[in-house]
Amino acid sequence: MQQGYYVGTNKEQLDLALIHEVLVSSYWAKGISKGAVKTSIDNSMCFAAFDLKQQQVAFARVVSDYSTVAYLADIFVLEDHRGKGLAKAMMHRIMAHPKLQNVRRFKLATKDAHELYRGFGFNQISDPNLYMER
Repeated sequence: MQQGYYVGTNKEQLDLALIHEVLVSSYWAKGISKGAVKTSIDNSMCFAAFDLKQQQVAFARVVSDYSTVAYLADIFVLEDHRGKGLAKAMMHRIMAHPKLQNVRRFKLATKDAHELYRGFGFNQISDPNLYMER
């Protein structure tokens, strides 16, 4: 990761308006309400990257029972800060978090970042016939 950034987990530092602005126009959360974003943050483990001016520039959250399953969601890096290793830095922090060390199954969905996640041990679903969604 380039100098001048840090990854934190303090929810009080999160910029809810920024997170909502990015998610509402994303392919995975298009149209999501600000209330839904706040509820998702309240009920998740959150990670964010900040510049040295304390401005949030990236975000990720994990939904988990800390034992059997975890789901990585809503990960993004603002366009002006891409290519600086921020997604990798957040992934390292997520994968090293003590509460997530004994999770049996870690899941995520992506259209365009397969190589990033493969670097952290994620693979295609081995048997898609097992999974359903609503």
